[in-house]
Amino acid sequence: MGYNMSRRQTGNNQGAKSRDMKICLLTYRGNPYCGGQGIYVYYLARALRDLGHEVQVMSGPPHPEVAEGIGFHHLKSLNLYESEDSLLTNLRRVRSPIDFYEFAAVCLGTFPEPFTFSLRAYRKIRELLPYQFDIIHDNQCLGYGLLLMKRLKAPVVATIHHPIPIDRDLALAQSRNLREKFSLQRWYSFCNMQRLVSRRMDRVITVSQSSADAIERSLKVPRSKLRMVYNGVDTDLFKTDGSLSKQPNSLILVNSGEQSIKGVPYLLKALHLLRDRVELKLTVVGTPVPDGQYLKLVEEYGLGDVVTFTGRVTVAELVKHYLASEICVVPSLYEGFGLPAAEAMSCQLPVITTSAGALPEVVGRDGETGITVPPADSDALAAAIQRLLADRSLQRKMGEAGRKRIERNFTWEQAARQTVEVYQEVIANADH
Repeated sequence: MGYNMSRRQTGNNQGAKSRDMKICLLTYRGNPYCGGQGIYVYYLARALRDLGHEVQVMSGPPHPEVAEGIGFHHLKSLNLYESEDSLLTNLRRVRSPIDFYEFAAVCLGTFPEPFTFSLRAYRKIRELLPYQFDIIHDNQCLGYGLLLMKRLKAPVVATIHHPIPIDRDLALAQSRNLREKFSLQRWYSFCNMQRLVSRRMDRVITVSQSSADAIERSLKVPRSKLRMVYNGVDTDLFKTDGSLSKQPNSLILVNSGEQSIKGVPYLLKALHLLRDRVELKLTVVGTPVPDGQYLKLVEEYGLGDVVTFTGRVTVAELVKHYLASEICVVPSLYEGFGLPAAEAMSCQLPVITTSAGALPEVVGRDGETGITVPPADSDALAAAIQRLLADRSLQRKMGEAGRKRIERNFTWEQAARQTVEVYQEVIANADH
């Protein structure tokens, strides 16, 4: 099964060149509707399968979708942050020391899932022995269990989409009082673990040059271990077919939760500034937090008839929302990649983005696919929206350029092939 240890110990690196590697892909959360991690796992696993490799996915809840021919291992988790049961009912679900740690950590206001998932994944991989994976690929869990996996004679690599300390620092900067700041520090305490574990991976794959720079700076991962592989877009799904008419003066924003890093309050303020100048419609793909800042700002700015929240949508519904909109807005304060911008471009939508993080790498720096503004600048967002809505010819030209850019630079086949090159490099080094 796989490349046996005798081949590696003898220095024969034919395994590194083989096209039938056995790959274990880990994701502590995999649902494609709760952020980019589920999308990444689904498409990367499928593209690796199409290249001829055997892929097995291990995930805790919420569970990922997996394509036909890909193995799936459901790893238990209490998933307490999404549980609606009482404290006592959740306590009765505790069956092991790992369960108890997860329960206690959540009660204390921390986020233990990366750590507990990594331990459960280590136990599962060990149970599968003597089955031997050729490579173990973690999707931004970075729990201590990954260090235990290194004892199982398979190289371990990790994808870091962007360093989570960036989210933490932005959230802390926007915290309203010491109590909120203390709660955030406690919740983000797993960042210390991720910093230690990331430095000990055989390689770290990241999804943009901006993210690579941030990982080196924030997590202190040596540049020699970093490899950049852009994400892809499903161009067969995210495309225009002319079947839907555009809603006049319509904008779309794809947002998961109410993360400070997404910069949504600045867009809402921009809409407030435009309220008396343009009759706008904004579709927010996602569900607002009850009594959260988004709903409060919508009320404060008088945007109740302008902003519509879709709630959770399927991928097919997401495509329809893109196709019914004239412009996609991504007002983020930082993005490790910026998948909504890429998806919108694939649907031939012009985009308005900020210059934060990797967004200029995705949309380009020449202005052909959209308009780029400084982050946290509501006035600049408002000006860009007004300019682009007034010029339908420019919208069409930018949309066509965006689709071509995606087809040229951001496909999952390209991503899978480059990821395999990283696997091959690590396996060859292990042979020696």
